[in-house]
Amino acid sequence: MLLNLLLLFALFIPQKPTIYSFRVESIDGGVIDFSQYKGKKILIVNTASKCGYTPQYEGLEKLYRQHKDKLVIIGFPSNDFLWQEPGSNDDIRQFCSSKYDVTFPMAAKIHVKGFYKAPIYQWLTHKEQNGVENSSVSWNFNKYLINEQGEYVRHFSSDVKPDDPELIRAILN
Repeated sequence: MLLNLLLLFALFIPQKPTIYSFRVESIDGGVIDFSQYKGKKILIVNTASKCGYTPQYEGLEKLYRQHKDKLVIIGFPSNDFLWQEPGSNDDIRQFCSSKYDVTFPMAAKIHVKGFYKAPIYQWLTHKEQNGVENSSVSWNFNKYLINEQGEYVRHFSSDVKPDDPELIRAILN
């Protein structure tokens, strides 16, 4: 009887929301299932090919290669800021591969703001969903860090480069 009461009580204890329930289309038409990254940190970045921050692809790829045993980076192309990602998924994949040798996972092109904001970005930007903070995607190359348990850690703005000491510390801690 006591065990049943404890189990029932446990159902009403709020659980920290995690990213592991998300599955998104990958840029090549497959599926990115976030549950496959349990035990790794995840850095989610909204990307664009024709932006002043586009050279960050190089630093993101270097970061990914240096720490891929404990970190996965997932790029989310978006055309939400001054049409700086106008191409198709094939165009984006080709650009990332040929120009920056990107090997980290890339999602299919999505919206990261506005009425059509993708569910994963709703989770990333709303405290009532991620349990930590509200944020807004102010431009391309915003970065969202998720810990090894799939919990939201924090948001980094576009001007925080992939080799920024604060970002590196957050990833390595």
